[in-house]
Amino acid sequence: MKVRVFYHDKCFDGTASAALFVRFYRECVGKGADFQFTGLLHRAGSLFNEADFTGDENAIVDFKYSPSPKITWWFDHHLSAFLSPADAAQFRADKSGKKFFDPEYKSCTKFLADTAERVFGFNQKPVAELVKWADIVDGAQYQDAKTAVEMREPAMKLTMVIESNQDPAFPNKLISVLADKPLAEIIEMPFVAEKLPPLLERHHQSIDIIRKHSDYSDGTIYFDVTDYELEGYNKFVPYYLYPDSTYSIGLSKSSFRTKVSVGSNPWTKTPGEKMVNLAAICERYGGGGHARVGAISFPTDRAAEAREAAHVIVEELRESQRKLK
Repeated sequence: MKVRVFYHDKCFDGTASAALFVRFYRECVGKGADFQFTGLLHRAGSLFNEADFTGDENAIVDFKYSPSPKITWWFDHHLSAFLSPADAAQFRADKSGKKFFDPEYKSCTKFLADTAERVFGFNQKPVAELVKWADIVDGAQYQDAKTAVEMREPAMKLTMVIESNQDPAFPNKLISVLADKPLAEIIEMPFVAEKLPPLLERHHQSIDIIRKHSDYSDGTIYFDVTDYELEGYNKFVPYYLYPDSTYSIGLSKSSFRTKVSVGSNPWTKTPGEKMVNLAAICERYGGGGHARVGAISFPTDRAAEAREAAHVIVEELRESQRKLK
């Protein structure tokens, strides 16, 4: 049995979800399965290639819904999980018992663990550390910005490696051990440890770059780092630099997209009922995410359009803050 697992790439929760799915599948579905992994990224245009669904079973975790009949398993928790109303209707009509969705969860890893336990009898106690940190990382449930930015916890170091990774062989190595070994042990493994020193140096440089290129007013931070290779920057740096902020909008680029990141300060003093739904804003431009964090991807030849969208969103969020005064 060949099982191909598609997961949200360059994401701690996505990678953890893939590892947890493998452990769940082996323990509750089929011990002898052969697993193959494909990372998915939000980008302009088509998100899926039907020709890639080559497994006897194909699973998607922590990523948008695909209506393909070749997809046999699906777990997701994003508000913007469906690309169309037709996809949402197809999911609701599904009778396979293998596709699950709950946007109330902070992380897909926690959602997968709880669902697998409830529906299939999976024992999640041995993966409690991984589930805990995936929920903290993806739900931005850190005690403070200092904890999120100063990189003292193994999970934070591993998150940095995952988000910055350019080695196509790395995810498979990590997924193979992530749900089976303590995080402190994993970051000491040579294939992880060798990546940490340059990434920590880059991280410290990114703090200075974001500080230099930030514009802060009306509780909203805007920074444009498209002149730097910084797409994988730590998304809590803006709140570390501006602890009284409510929102941040960052413009960055990579080889395949220009990205508008839209986030909110987990430690903001703005009441929850007064917060703007960021997923709804991003959906207007073809992006998505959660109520408190989202993103939009533009093709590299539409950088000017991405910048204009960022400016519109910045002004919209600053206006929402001005109205609260």
